[in-house]
Amino acid sequence: MDMEGKKVPGEKRRNLILSLLKGSSEPVTGNTLAEYMNVSRQVIVQDVSLLKAKGIPIIATSRGYVFFLENKTASYLTKVIAVCHQSEETKDELYTLVDHGVSVRDVMVEHPVYGDITGPLMLKNRRDVEAFLDEMKQTEAALLSQLTDGVHLHTIEAETQQQLDEACEVLRMKGILLEQ
Repeated sequence: MDMEGKKVPGEKRRNLILSLLKGSSEPVTGNTLAEYMNVSRQVIVQDVSLLKAKGIPIIATSRGYVFFLENKTASYLTKVIAVCHQSEETKDELYTLVDHGVSVRDVMVEHPVYGDITGPLMLKNRRDVEAFLDEMKQTEAALLSQLTDGVHLHTIEAETQQQLDEACEVLRMKGILLEQ
């Protein structure tokens, strides 16, 4: 999957990155893009930064880059929920959401110095959750919620209000959902 051993020049490379991300239903890693275009991963990071600076909605997730254009005509409903749990309950929390047909768009915490910190997740199913948790384990990275003793927010989305309500009710019964 490379461009015949030739380095792809800047503007063409950025257009190609955008095209590849738009055409992919899964996140694309920086390493994959770098190999494809015969450049370093750092060049891809810089290219993505330049695209973001132009207002192009690219999100870096733990599994790779995603082109995210929120479709205003889509029938997805979104909701921000406040939750609190220990790190070892993360899998249960995320499985509960995706098993009810709910996507977890991001995680947010309020840091005392930096203010709101948001990390994109883009988790739609158990496979996504497993990939996220594996990446956390492999990198030995801390969950953002560890900065706030387990308190954090998620932007979640689903096709129906019933999906959102049922997922929240299960989180409530598990003692994870913070009451409003």
